[in-house]
Amino acid sequence: MGALCKAIGTSLESQFNPVRVGGEISGFVRAASGHCYFNLKDATGQMRCAAFKRVASSVDFSPRDGDQVEVQGRLGVYEQRGELQLVVEAMRRAGQGALFERFLQIKARLQAQGLFDAQRKRPLPNLVRGIGVVTSLGAAALHDVLSALQRRVPHIPVTVVPAAVQGEAAPQALCAALQKIYRLQDQAHGPVDVILLVRGGGSMEDLWAFNDETLAQVIAQSPVPLVSGVGHETDFTIADFVADLRAPTPTAAAEMAAQPTVLWRNVVDDAAQRLHAVSLRALDRQSQHLDTLQARIARPSAGVHAMRQRLRDCEHRAAFALQAGLAYQAAGLLRKSDALQRRMEQASQAHATRLDAAALRLNMLDPKLVLARGYAWLADAQGRGIDSAQSVQPGQQLRAQLRDGRLTLQTLGVQSS
Repeated sequence: MGALCKAIGTSLESQFNPVRVGGEISGFVRAASGHCYFNLKDATGQMRCAAFKRVASSVDFSPRDGDQVEVQGRLGVYEQRGELQLVVEAMRRAGQGALFERFLQIKARLQAQGLFDAQRKRPLPNLVRGIGVVTSLGAAALHDVLSALQRRVPHIPVTVVPAAVQGEAAPQALCAALQKIYRLQDQAHGPVDVILLVRGGGSMEDLWAFNDETLAQVIAQSPVPLVSGVGHETDFTIADFVADLRAPTPTAAAEMAAQPTVLWRNVVDDAAQRLHAVSLRALDRQSQHLDTLQARIARPSAGVHAMRQRLRDCEHRAAFALQAGLAYQAAGLLRKSDALQRRMEQASQAHATRLDAAALRLNMLDPKLVLARGYAWLADAQGRGIDSAQSVQPGQQLRAQLRDGRLTLQTLGVQSS
């Protein structure tokens, strides 16, 4: 439940605060601690209120049941009891309701235009080169701001543009002063990185110039972050909502605008120490490297010896590689020689077999084998073979080749079969 109450309180804080309402006090109780608790009601509703000791002691009258008052505060949730309550930050007798109603109407119009959106708020720069201040020259706020800036950042130039901060002419004077300081960005006055719009505390009527709609539009046009420090911590104006940052007091606005000199000195000193340490480490590394190089230069013989040793190693590896290569090649040649010898023997044997077969076939075709079976081979006187009876003439001389000799024959007649 505590987490839920906290979430509800956060939602109320972001959507409704600050609020200003009026009503009748009832059930007023002042505790021994100085805190005050009461209900604030009107004809249509009521709400539990708490005014803590600091606020209660600043009220210029003694509240009691039945008093008509106007309070300004912040809605919240009392988590221990889960109660909605209004934490009062300021209280006054009733009588300013119409003016506050105008304030709420102006606020609603400008909020609808997006002038209060968090997306358009700019953060203050870390390193400020110049500060602009818009306020009255006779205001105590100017003295407070200049004193704070002189104490914290005496080296930063401050440009003051005076303007009336109260009365009917104040809104127009404030707009003119802001527009003038905007133009200074383009002239030879040096850069202005932050603008402070400040005024001391006062009643709602005293601060009404800072609720002007035209002034709100001019504030929204600021080319640099603008801090509003108007009134006391419990005072809220339209300028506070439009500005990039609201300060509770003029002095707080000056303190927000620039970091104190001592802080920047500490940052610079810390950076210098880190730079010194890094430089020393770099010098140490370079010195060691230089010592190594110097040692190498001082003993060239060691380098020559190392190179000779590497050369001998290379010679041994080359000789071994050559011997191994020759042995491998010799083994390869021996294998190839054996294979060639085997192939030659196989080829010779195959050729001998084919030759024997051819001789056998040739012998079978030898005519002498035919003559040995009682046949004879006839030829004419010129040695031409006779294969037909028609080619022989009666009385023609022939030769007959027998198995064991040759005969000379005389043709007596020719008879065809």
